[in-house]
Amino acid sequence: MRLGVDVGGTFTDLLLHDETTQRTWQAKTPSTPEDQSIGVAAGVRLICEKAGISPSDLALVLHGTTVATNAVLEGKGARVGLLVTEGFEYTLHLAKSWTPGPLFGWIVMDKPDPLASLADTRGIPERMNARGEVVRELDVETATALIDDLCGSGIEALTISLMHSYANPAHERALLDIVASRWPDIPVSLSSDILPEFREYDRTITTVMNDYVRPIMKRYLSRIEDRLEQEKVAAKLHIVRSDGGLMSAQAASDRPVHTVLSGPAGGVTSTVMIARRTGLSKLLAFDMGGTSTDVSVIIDGEPTISRSTEVGYFPAKVPTLDVRSVGAGGGSIAEVSDLTKSLRVGPRSAGARPGPVSYGRGGTEPAVSDANVVLGYLPPVLLGGDMTLDVEGARKAVSKIGEAIGLSVEDAAKGILDIANEVMLGALRVITVQRGLDPRDFGMVAFGGAGPLHANALAELLGCYPVVVPANPGVLSALGFLEAEFKNEFVQTFIRSTRGIDAGAVWSRFKELRAKAVAWLDEQEVEAADRGISYSLDLRYEQQGFEVSVDVPADLVDGGGALDGVLDTFHTVHERLYGVRFHVPVELVALRVVATGATPPVDEHPPVVANADPKDAVMETHPAYFDGAWSDIPHIDRNKLSVGARVEGPAIIRQYDTTTVLLPRHYAEVDVHGNLLIWPVSKGN
Repeated sequence: MRLGVDVGGTFTDLLLHDETTQRTWQAKTPSTPEDQSIGVAAGVRLICEKAGISPSDLALVLHGTTVATNAVLEGKGARVGLLVTEGFEYTLHLAKSWTPGPLFGWIVMDKPDPLASLADTRGIPERMNARGEVVRELDVETATALIDDLCGSGIEALTISLMHSYANPAHERALLDIVASRWPDIPVSLSSDILPEFREYDRTITTVMNDYVRPIMKRYLSRIEDRLEQEKVAAKLHIVRSDGGLMSAQAASDRPVHTVLSGPAGGVTSTVMIARRTGLSKLLAFDMGGTSTDVSVIIDGEPTISRSTEVGYFPAKVPTLDVRSVGAGGGSIAEVSDLTKSLRVGPRSAGARPGPVSYGRGGTEPAVSDANVVLGYLPPVLLGGDMTLDVEGARKAVSKIGEAIGLSVEDAAKGILDIANEVMLGALRVITVQRGLDPRDFGMVAFGGAGPLHANALAELLGCYPVVVPANPGVLSALGFLEAEFKNEFVQTFIRSTRGIDAGAVWSRFKELRAKAVAWLDEQEVEAADRGISYSLDLRYEQQGFEVSVDVPADLVDGGGALDGVLDTFHTVHERLYGVRFHVPVELVALRVVATGATPPVDEHPPVVANADPKDAVMETHPAYFDGAWSDIPHIDRNKLSVGARVEGPAIIRQYDTTTVLLPRHYAEVDVHGNLLIWPVSKGN
């Protein structure tokens, strides 16, 4: 019994999978922003009741969290002290000397305060060079006095990031020993542990961010584990990493910076699985929840992995799935500007409490979900009858928008949806058109509580078909957590020209990294049969500023040999990515080893309804607003659609965890995997 838990801004989604019977159960409970563990505990109780099991029967709990992200975005992290090499106290202030505009950006930029203030930064007398050689010995006496002064000032965590510590961490470890002996209660992060790579600012800000969210994450995970224990859950808790892998709760507590994009990772993982099962190799992941929408691109059945991301203004150089987020969701609030009298939607959100007006929890401002209710796209009841919507309240709220700009309530609601769709369309264009990709070559996987409501409209705007609505779209991110594998990356900066390089030095360093990877797999208790280790080199042409990652065959690492084949691959990859190959020397920048631990797949069974007539799946008819007019639209029970069933639009297809809007001039068909595939009639058979 494996349980996936996805805490969103509006709902907490849970999906339970029984590996023995291959059955799944799903549940949604309101999120509790004041203490997310309360909503998680309520969800665990609910889904165990549905499955008829005891919480003690759970074998594994997999959790995606936005705690680290929210702490950075809201500026509510811990007070972090910072030790740097003397003379580099302004590293976080200088950053990359970047401003939003080329000419006057420095004038208009509201520069954020660093995550570690200058008052909490101390310069340590020491110095290493880029080869790891000691240029200036560590002044232990002065360093001890500076540490006592800083740690006694009330800091909650301490970061140690010295020059070139990636090449030789001896001085960082010496400072750690001093702190551990004199201030054992203060958590410490070493940049040589968190990010042993060159580029001083990236290494420092990433390590500081780790400490900035570390006490908060530790408290949160402690609360979650306490709540689970109170619910009699004995299963181990694992946290989803930003790159879609898994890590133990203890590892997440020590290195929370690896969870800054934990939330969206599950949906991307599930989209990859859908691509592989359906044979649709090019897909756009479209995850629309209550607060935000996350989009990503899948090419050849593989996600795009980025070596860095941004959380607000701050970069974090950690492996992440390449996801773009916009502040548009079902709870995004619509309002009319007092100055321009124009309609705006988001990024403000009604959240879980009070939520949209139609939720009946005290919300007064109209949201995107309310517009869907007004137009008849959302049924009067949700969650299988567990939640009743206030239709009249939604109409009154949206009508105020209409009155302010001179539109009927229907046209105001349609305008709200159109603007929300345009915001989400912008994010989809960023990951396709702006990267030279034609969205018409892609299908779209719609998930999240509100994704299937809007996906057909977005596909019509972009021309990307089919729209794939999975069997459990509302809890697909939680399903992705169940399908995630254990993963961790080990890296070593090793800057050398490949001209005349001793390849043996590369292979020996790979083996040292592999030993660390194996030790980590042992810590995670991954079975030997489930383990995987892969190798790659970061290479670039000499004088380039950025690298290209090239895979290295395992037999080459074990057997040794020349680097010629790897360099040939680099030229090919560089030409494929950038359209050019240069006849200049290639430079080695870093070695990477990725350790993985496979988890059992989640085999979902397609609908077992045999040869049922789609007309028998009609639950009722309700008025809905399409093409500028009201008409009676059938509401279809998705659970009664068999494989091969075809539904003609317009229609509203309902299920426990979401509602799918099928537009006029489109049809939906159930494939052999139980997915709904939406196509325009013009492309149909």
